Amino acid sequence: MLILGIETSCDETGVALFDDQQGLLAHALYSQIDIHADYGGVVPELASRDHVRKLLPLCDQVLAQAGKSRRDIEGIAYTAGPGLVGALMVGGSVAHALGFALDIPVLGVHHMEGHLLAPMLEDNPPGFPFVALLVSGGHTQLVRVDGIGEYQMLGESVDDAAGEAFDKTAKMLGLDYPGGPRVAALAEKGREGRYRFPRPMTDRPGLDFSFSGLKTFTLNTVSAAQEQGRFDEQTRADIALAFESAVVDTLTIKCRRALEQSGCERLVIAGGVSANKRLRTALEAMAVKQKAKVFYARPEFCTDNGAMIAYAGAQRLKAGQFDGERILSVPRWPMDTLPPVSEPRANGLVD
Repeated sequence: MLILGIETSCDETGVALFDDQQGLLAHALYSQIDIHADYGGVVPELASRDHVRKLLPLCDQVLAQAGKSRRDIEGIAYTAGPGLVGALMVGGSVAHALGFALDIPVLGVHHMEGHLLAPMLEDNPPGFPFVALLVSGGHTQLVRVDGIGEYQMLGESVDDAAGEAFDKTAKMLGLDYPGGPRVAALAEKGREGRYRFPRPMTDRPGLDFSFSGLKTFTLNTVSAAQEQGRFDEQTRADIALAFESAVVDTLTIKCRRALEQSGCERLVIAGGVSANKRLRTALEAMAVKQKAKVFYARPEFCTDNGAMIAYAGAQRLKAGQFDGERILSVPRWPMDTLPPVSEPRANGLVD
């Protein structure tokens, strides 16, 4: 079954072709970073307009790369949420229009399920069950995964997501958008031990996260350095390292607890922050001690992309799940409300 995957949840337009027999045939991604950089973050209206401009040309580009035509497509998957409602509507509208014209099934896919399943595109995919750490600009969650659509929420952020804290810290340090990779790059120049930041909610049991207090601690540290006239490049790097280390340690501690409590021996990390090198190193070291194994997608599939949507959509479309005539656009969508892939269901995944 040849599936066209469309991702337009935020500021990246992703398209891919996935065949359930041959695997990923082609994919393309257009990033709007340059458009939003002047504003220090994503402007929803500009994001929607640029998706309109780029989506169909990217579809044609991917089809050409794979040597396929639109008539070869047997199903379409698009991101239905969570995300920016206008951006989601662009992808949903194009998907449904193409599906209607080609008389093929169309399915709205959960964005975070796409991230969670992205490691399945690799040569050595994880088996079920596993614990997944979903960590991005909008989400920080720990989920037990017993199968596609069989999700148990173990813990999540009670306020800011880790990726959001990275972006806010970048602004405090005078770094450009997107903040996460820039904080990580600056931290490489930092000196260990000059600052010690708290590891929030690790001094108590449980698997929930909180990064709002860490963000405030960073702001107070930056303000103090500025007042003392010591906010030079080295100080900024030292603060970046202290912040990154605090986030990485917090995530690692919670992942260790999740593995112990669940009894799982496999850990999947997914989402934009999963590309962070310090986080990957720390989780791999922890997993060795826990006699567990860590899985993650290649860096290009950690951020938003069409390949993960095509793969996730293919699994559900093969099971007989598809949208009705309604375009799904769900800005907020708890992942543990998704039905198992083993339950064929028409008219979409949202009541």
